[in-house]
Amino acid sequence: MERNGYVEPTTFYLQSLGCPKNRVDSEVILGSLMNAGHKPVEDPFRARLIVVNTCGFIESATQESIDTILELAQAKERGQCQLLVVAGCLPQRYGRKLVKSMPEVDLFVGTSSFVHLPSLLGSFKQGEPQRLSLEPPSFLMTAQTPRALSAPFYSGYLKVAEGCSNRCTFCTIPAIRGPYRSRPLDDLLQEAQWLASQGVVELNLVAQDTTVYGIDLGASPRLPDLLDRLARSDMFPWIRILYGYPQRINRELLEVMASHDSICKYLDIPFQHVSPGLLRTMGRSGSSKEFHELIAFIREYLPEVTLRTTLMVGFPGETEADFQELCDFVDQAAIQRLGMFAYSAERGTRAARLTKAVPEVVKQHRLQTLADLQEKISLDYNNQLVDTVQPVLIEGVSGETDLLLQGRLPTQAPEVDGCVLINKGFGQVGEIMSVRITQAHPHDLVGEVV
Repeated sequence: MERNGYVEPTTFYLQSLGCPKNRVDSEVILGSLMNAGHKPVEDPFRARLIVVNTCGFIESATQESIDTILELAQAKERGQCQLLVVAGCLPQRYGRKLVKSMPEVDLFVGTSSFVHLPSLLGSFKQGEPQRLSLEPPSFLMTAQTPRALSAPFYSGYLKVAEGCSNRCTFCTIPAIRGPYRSRPLDDLLQEAQWLASQGVVELNLVAQDTTVYGIDLGASPRLPDLLDRLARSDMFPWIRILYGYPQRINRELLEVMASHDSICKYLDIPFQHVSPGLLRTMGRSGSSKEFHELIAFIREYLPEVTLRTTLMVGFPGETEADFQELCDFVDQAAIQRLGMFAYSAERGTRAARLTKAVPEVVKQHRLQTLADLQEKISLDYNNQLVDTVQPVLIEGVSGETDLLLQGRLPTQAPEVDGCVLINKGFGQVGEIMSVRITQAHPHDLVGEVV
């Protein structure tokens, strides 16, 4: 078939990269294509249409996206593929540069254009193709937006807002995704009902910053209102909040979390750093003292809470004293889960123009130092769970070996935290079962079904 002779409907393969928010976008692409009569297949060499939904947030994510595109371009050369489409953050960020540098791609669509993919594909059918479709980042999905869930069926994401209005100097998200835009509460409840009807038992609330939800809608609603309505509906055994800004964790939110068993006692609060000077340069606020006070405040309301944070090393100007302050904070705060990464300069950000760059070898050494420190903290925490019985969401056979089942605690978010490996008993995929923890490791636990 000729490149401009595209005929609908056809088979397609969808590759999703990046964060859970991107996964929701991929499910919108999936639903839109299926509504238009296209049929998904699992093998890219059997697909006549290949779509890659990309991430372009940081350098490593950009490189992963480019590598994936080039790899799938091989399927276009050797398989049945007639059209290769690249969607999402990468086209939105780099636009026309990609058109020139990647001739193997037939169509690039940005973060507001991907929802129109079926009609854009129609231009190939009419013989009037365009290779780039970019709009200002203003798209905001609704409960009526086509969406088809991807595996696993039991875990779903509810994207409560789009974009970001924070101005962190190292971040490209506001340029890629536009300003923060909250969805109406009733619209979110309607989509939550649909997710429950699809078998979702674990609902994860996501946005660039979930804790600012509703602030652009007027006096109300706010995140506590949404959480309370979701919990009172009894639709989901587990409701989890992801990505909260530290300065927006307040008493009202914690009281709602404490009052409902279905709300997971888990908070993901990216601090990024604890040095006041570096945080100011990052366009953020806070200090080691303020964050210690916040953690104590949270644990007062939620004594059993599991905390997660993300920290960055090697930001321009980070001194040995700054890094030691960060290590002291990690050691004293005893946060159970920690994600960490080395700073990379991103074009178009204010931080990319800063001087006093930290050498790469120093960044990697600091990264390893933090990892070693956190491993001890995580192991100490996991050891406290040995000989206790915990609720575990059964995910199926372990990716490590067919001899073990795998599941997660309510305090283990999908994809970013560890898991529970089950070496005794039978478990039903998608069910929450009682598991006795028998062994602890820094990242994972081992247990048996009670």
